[in-house]
Amino acid sequence: MSRNFIQFKMKKILISALLVASLVSLSNCNDNKTSEAKSLTKEITFTKEGELTLMKSSNDSIIATLDIEIADDEYSSQTGLMYRHSMAENQAMLFVFNNSQRRSFYMKNTEIPLDIIYFDSEKKLVNIQKNAKPYDETSLPSDAASQYVLEVNAGLSDAWKLEKGDRIQFSKN
Repeated sequence: MSRNFIQFKMKKILISALLVASLVSLSNCNDNKTSEAKSLTKEITFTKEGELTLMKSSNDSIIATLDIEIADDEYSSQTGLMYRHSMAENQAMLFVFNNSQRRSFYMKNTEIPLDIIYFDSEKKLVNIQKNAKPYDETSLPSDAASQYVLEVNAGLSDAWKLEKGDRIQFSKN
């Protein structure tokens, strides 16, 4: 056999091996994308991180006691209740911010209709955005500076007859 023929055969084998390796690599990339997509659509479940009590301003009577998930960092504050399919009536999400300022929330990627309740730095209710519609990106602002924001199932603020000045207390687990 000639040297040229052997070199030709070696190049052919090398090219075939590279082609097979590329196909295997692409196949693995597609598997990774599929598993990433699956993990992005996986439902996020409620994790109790504390308890919150709502109280009437007039007489300190207890309106409701809730299990809360706490959003107190940038990621959890940005994500909130997105990608949740439901929430029990005794559950809520409390957003805790480092300062008091006017805030605005919206319902991007949020499937659950919510009441968004704003509280000032003294934990007194300043206003409520009632019945926020799922997936609606309309801005839902506070009327005054707030440091705490409570998200509950839509309709609960009416059922509890919440009013400006009502207060919250909470504890972390």
